[in-house]
Amino acid sequence: MVDVGYDKHFRVNHGKNEFALEGQIHINGIESFWSFTKRRLKKFNGVKKNFEIHLKECEFRWRKSNETMYNILNQRLKKYLK
Repeated sequence: MVDVGYDKHFRVNHGKNEFALEGQIHINGIESFWSFTKRRLKKFNGVKKNFEIHLKECEFRWRKSNETMYNILNQRLKKYLK
């Protein structure tokens, strides 16, 4: 985590009914993202090469989950083909 810009990594103790640190983002968000990512990458029987690129694609799809990929790509292509 430090390598990608986080100074500290905090842990929560689910056994003590902790699921987020005070004032922090709830742990379910990251668990939900990883669940989505694992399901997506499972289609490819895992990823051995270019994992970072596949992970970034999953992040992109996760953030744009309410929009269809067709609309997003169509908008981007119109922008760059002008």
